[in-house]
Amino acid sequence: MTDSSNPTAPHGAEPGPTPLRLALVGCGAISRMHRAGLAPLASRCQITAAVDPVLERAQEVGQENGARAFSDLDEALRFAAQEDGFDAVDLMLPHHLHEEMTTRCLRQGLHVLLEKPIAPTVEASRRILAEAEASEGRLMVAENAQYWPEVLRARDWIEAGRIGRVVTAQATVWIPPLRAYYGGDRPWRFQQNAAGGGITLDTGSHWLRALRVWLGDAEAVVGSLGHPVAEMEGESLAHALFRFPGGVVATFHALLHRGAMGPSPHFRITGTEGEILIDSRGPVTVFDSDHPRGERHELGGYLASYAAEMDDFVRAIADGVPFAASAEHALGELLMAHALYRSHSSGRWEEIS
Repeated sequence: MTDSSNPTAPHGAEPGPTPLRLALVGCGAISRMHRAGLAPLASRCQITAAVDPVLERAQEVGQENGARAFSDLDEALRFAAQEDGFDAVDLMLPHHLHEEMTTRCLRQGLHVLLEKPIAPTVEASRRILAEAEASEGRLMVAENAQYWPEVLRARDWIEAGRIGRVVTAQATVWIPPLRAYYGGDRPWRFQQNAAGGGITLDTGSHWLRALRVWLGDAEAVVGSLGHPVAEMEGESLAHALFRFPGGVVATFHALLHRGAMGPSPHFRITGTEGEILIDSRGPVTVFDSDHPRGERHELGGYLASYAAEMDDFVRAIADGVPFAASAEHALGELLMAHALYRSHSSGRWEEIS
């Protein structure tokens, strides 16, 4: 995306790229993470619109970024075609709105960054993917674990053979119901018709993506669900075994919990010759024959993934290159979650398909 008529280019200099114009749709808690990730990209991406049904929230984001504020997507989409409008949208919405809002934006030819999951159901997700295939716009699903620095370093160590052949892995996410995400009288994440599931489908998807980065696509699952947070209609507790190619079995533990919690590693990957540990406080450590007490790396932690995620979206749209992971790839976590839900009901191993 270049503009040879850039009027701000110095005389005789090569014109710089025209910044991608982006609308933020949904100005809640996750938008703060996205905006922080966009901050280093100010010369390449300009936020020109902020949309939220609570107009005051959109206005606050708009004032921070010199952007127009809207409370209605229809009004914002009319603005999109104007000279100071936008080329792309960052959709950060309750899950049940994903299909309608993504479809409307894609049909207008806009590029879409869609917060995970693609949609609450596999059927709706496939319809969105079909819309993206037919659109002039491009669709990326915002699964930031694809860019989690410690996850990627662990992948590199595995591929380099530092822990030998992977034998098993553990993924654990234990979190409190943070007010930014679960605040208010009746948070949408507590409602099955809006969220489409519980902790597995939502926060747990980041931990499932990490397992896929290391082990490939899961083949089957057996597990059980619980509801320790009684007012949450979806599961607030999940325990599962996922089987991956080559017979590797990984455990997945997810819990939303109001009480005090002790420290627990996010991940443990065990190989025939060593282990990799990703601590809940950030660092990633490899234990191998050369470093039996561990080689520890501080790489920025989970929150650093948002800057890389935003950079991938902007760069891919501007330069026409592939995303780090296709939108269709994000079906994997959704299929894993729904297979776990089936297993809880059936009490058996369920194939993931």
